[in-house]
Amino acid sequence: MLLEHDVHIEVVDLAVAWNWDCDRPFVGMIREACARRGLSVQEITPETLPAVLGRARRGEWFCRVFFDRASDWDEDFEPLIEWAQATGVFRLNPAERARAAWDKAAMHRRFLAAGLPTPPTHILPPWGEKPEVEWREEWTGPLIAKPAFGGGGEGVRRITGPEDLAALRAAFPDQPFLLQHYVRPRWLGERPAWFRVLYAVDTVFPCWWDPETHRYTPVTGAEREAFGLHPLWILGYRIATLCGLHLFSSEIALDEAGRFFCIDYVNDPIDTRPQSMAPEGVPDEILRGIAERIAEAVFRRAQCR
Repeated sequence: MLLEHDVHIEVVDLAVAWNWDCDRPFVGMIREACARRGLSVQEITPETLPAVLGRARRGEWFCRVFFDRASDWDEDFEPLIEWAQATGVFRLNPAERARAAWDKAAMHRRFLAAGLPTPPTHILPPWGEKPEVEWREEWTGPLIAKPAFGGGGEGVRRITGPEDLAALRAAFPDQPFLLQHYVRPRWLGERPAWFRVLYAVDTVFPCWWDPETHRYTPVTGAEREAFGLHPLWILGYRIATLCGLHLFSSEIALDEAGRFFCIDYVNDPIDTRPQSMAPEGVPDEILRGIAERIAEAVFRRAQCR
């Protein structure tokens, strides 16, 4: 608490804006991790947003770190995002970087420029701009089409011919499409080598990920050594450097020839449902690890005050 020019300013170490009830357990983990470090946390929900925003604009409230989990679904939070950017608050996953990462077509080009391994991919213009595209001779074998701004698997389809492609593009007429050659994964033990790699503030959390059931299983240290999975960590750090985000996930596969490919580039926001609450959620121990990394980042900022 500070007193300056007779205006009482409340300063909190971390402000978390959230509006999805399934985020509640994760936000609780962050609060507990911060409490162990003596850090204060302000949760900003649709109910508390007007009061917090009003106090922030009057100079009566401030936060050292801001974490947005709400504005992508609720435009009412936009003024708070603008306030945080204008006042120079340290932001986890700054909105301008996160929104740049949502464009899969743009991210594909950035991955190529950075030398990150991606499957052969063709970027098609929106159906609304060019309804007809010529089916190319090289578009053979299993193909996966996905809208540039899709999320949660929405609009992702296996394509077998021009009719499938035209129908899918017409269903999302304003979006460019990525047409990606399917990567057939190698089998390691009894599982396909398909992974969901989560990144949180300088730490990589690789998981086996079943593309059919969407179930996560953490990669163990023994599996990392036995199957030569070290590139999952390396790629996670390289992607973080490229996109500049503090928290995201990427989909990576190891093909039958032993090559790692980045399949789905940068996913933000990540699904934070714990596996104990939803079978396809993130393993609880990894969510707790992510919460610890966030709290540690806040602690470092608080030490600089």
